[in-house]
Amino acid sequence: MSDNWIEVCKLDDIVPDTGVCALVNDKQVALFRTRNNDLFAIDNHDPFSKANVLSRGIVGSLGDKIVVASPIYKQHFCLETGACLEDEEVKLNVYKVKASDDKVAVQA
Repeated sequence: MSDNWIEVCKLDDIVPDTGVCALVNDKQVALFRTRNNDLFAIDNHDPFSKANVLSRGIVGSLGDKIVVASPIYKQHFCLETGACLEDEEVKLNVYKVKASDDKVAVQA
């Protein structure tokens, strides 16, 4: 990845324990904010339903992993690694994300 950071929204635009979708270099990225204000970014495309919906999934935890459950078929994706917990062969892209001065940026 490059050192190019793209501002996508304000921190307050992401309600804790939810996600939003942003367009980063023509690719849909799902951004998530936990109640601890940790930020994560993964592909928004759900490989099982073939829909761009992961930003609408339910954020939670399974064991020691912070996950999002797909709103369609409910597969869980680890927000730190992009790995699908139900199918180890499926892994989403993970993006670096940061907040500075109430602005959220994704590394492109």
